[in-house]
Amino acid sequence: MFPLIVVIMALLAINSDKACAGDPDMLQDICVADLTSTLKVNGFPCKNTSTAADFSSMALSKPGAITSTYGAVVTRANVLTIPGLNTLGVSMARIDYAPGGIIPPNVHPRATEMIFVLYGTLDVGFITTGNVLFSKRIGQGEVFVFPRGLVHFQKNNGKYPAAVIVALNSQLAGVQSIATTLFAATPSVPNDVLAQTFRITSPEAQQIKAKFATN
Repeated sequence: MFPLIVVIMALLAINSDKACAGDPDMLQDICVADLTSTLKVNGFPCKNTSTAADFSSMALSKPGAITSTYGAVVTRANVLTIPGLNTLGVSMARIDYAPGGIIPPNVHPRATEMIFVLYGTLDVGFITTGNVLFSKRIGQGEVFVFPRGLVHFQKNNGKYPAAVIVALNSQLAGVQSIATTLFAATPSVPNDVLAQTFRITSPEAQQIKAKFATN
């Protein structure tokens, strides 16, 4: 059942890409990424030679080691780990959550995200540009979709670990965690900008920055 679900999610992500203009269409059968090239293009240059290993990975087969303060870990199967995905407009990931673990509010600028719950329960949601929250508690076997470019989150409020498989209609979806982007940018966002945005004081903004610096 598990391999079948993975295949179905990958196919859905590919079809989604064709329908909603994710990554550009490929112009050849394959273009295995040359990750060592210094040439800058929209994607990666093609390797001169490739093998079946460029299209294969066991990255998602086992739970990731949860070491972050958020109690969750993302294991990616994108073009950086599977070079054969270059120009194909699809990637996957696995997320493992400890009890209480969270993927904080974030955005994928280049992809819609679909998650399939392997086990456990999660409270998930996304917010539209009209500031409307769509949220739900999802469990084993359930699918939930986060539309491209919208702020979304996942949290394991249960007593047991949880895990999901993720499908994305981009070879490299990109991710911006809202809090980290604002409070841990380099160079840093000015304190007065953060203070006025969040209706706090400049010293409070600096205190929050200091907390992110230690994570």
